[in-house]
Amino acid sequence: MDPQRLIDYCANKPGVTQNFPFDEYVLTFRVMGKIFALINMKKLDSIALKCEPLLAEALRRQHPEVTPGYHLNKTHWNSAALDGALTEKELFPWIDLSYKLVAQSLKKADREALAKLS
Repeated sequence: MDPQRLIDYCANKPGVTQNFPFDEYVLTFRVMGKIFALINMKKLDSIALKCEPLLAEALRRQHPEVTPGYHLNKTHWNSAALDGALTEKELFPWIDLSYKLVAQSLKKADREALAKLS
């Protein structure tokens, strides 16, 4: 798994910005200001993604590389290891879901502004 492809995939979604709000290593991806993905750029060892609670637990049971989100709400966030065991075919839909969940939770004005960008 090429971490740069994941970074590009996250960054190229409508309304996405990137920043390092916690330190110089943890890159966050935000849709209209709300975080939907985090990657530690120093280690490039995992990506944290928002997830529906039941699916989050199912993914953890199905994939040993998926764990509760590190330093995040473990009900709603998973961390997926970027050690090569998970493919883009698996990770990209999880990124899409995280983006969608966060976009759906935006204020109406932000959802409308995002719709114009899509």
